[in-house]
Amino acid sequence: MVQAFLVVVGLIWLTPLAGLFLSSLRSAQENASGGWWTALTSPAQLSFDNYTALLGNAGMTQAFWNTVLISVPTTALVVVIAALAGYAFAWLDFPSREPLFLLVVALLVVPVQIGLLPVAKLFGQLGLFGTIPGVVLFHVAYGLPFAIFLLRNYFAEMPREMLEAARMDGGTEWRIFIRLVLPVGRPAIASLAIFQFLWVWNDMLVALLFADSSSQPLTVELQSQIRQFGSNIDVLAPGAFLSLIVPVVVFFAFQRHFVQGVMAGSVK
Repeated sequence: MVQAFLVVVGLIWLTPLAGLFLSSLRSAQENASGGWWTALTSPAQLSFDNYTALLGNAGMTQAFWNTVLISVPTTALVVVIAALAGYAFAWLDFPSREPLFLLVVALLVVPVQIGLLPVAKLFGQLGLFGTIPGVVLFHVAYGLPFAIFLLRNYFAEMPREMLEAARMDGGTEWRIFIRLVLPVGRPAIASLAIFQFLWVWNDMLVALLFADSSSQPLTVELQSQIRQFGSNIDVLAPGAFLSLIVPVVVFFAFQRHFVQGVMAGSVK
C-alpha cells in the first residue's frame, strides 16, 4: 500500500517534467493548438527539430556553457575548502577554534539578499562585476558556512581512537585527512557536492545581478527569452528542459548519498 502510494506521488511529481519534454518535441503551432498530452495519441507530431534549432541558438548554447563554468568550479571549491575547514574544526586544536566555528554557524542565518549590493560594489571596484569568476566567488562565499557546518559535524562523529591510531602509526595530519577522513566522509562530501551543484545550477538571483550578457547562465537567458519572445515556445521548451534535466539526472544518480550524508551530518 505504501509503495503504491509512493509510486503515485512519484508519477505526479514527474508529470510536469514529462509535459515539458513532450512540449519541447512539438512545434510552436502544435503547442498553440493543443496541450502536450495530445502528443500521447498523435506521436507523429514529435520531433527533435526544436533541439536542432536550440543548438543553433548562440545565446542558449553560450548560456549553457556559462552555467557549467559557474556550477562546476563553485561546487569543487566549496567541497575542497569545506572539507579542509571541517576537518580542522573537528579534530585540530588551534586558537579561537570554537568562536570561529560559532561565527560560521551564525553566518548560516544571514540572507543572501543582504550581501548583494555591498558585494556588487566591491566586485565593481575589483573588476569582477559581470564576470563568471565574480559569480563563482559569490556562490563560494555564501555556500561555505553550510558546507563547513555539515562536514564538521560529520567528521566529528568519527571515532577518536581511529585517528589516534593513525597518528601513532606515524601518519601526518595531511595523510590522515587524505587517506582516512576523506574516504570515510564520502557520503557527506557527495551529498554536499550534489546540494551545492543543484543550488548553483538553478540560481537566477545572483546571476541576474552579477553576470552580464556574455556570462549569464541558462536561467537568466531563459528569463530573457520569456521577456522578449514570450511565444517563442520552440526555443523556450527545449531550453527549459535542458536546464531541468541536468539537476534531475544528478539528483537521481546520487540520491542515496544525498539522503545518507545530510541525515548523518545534520545532527551529532
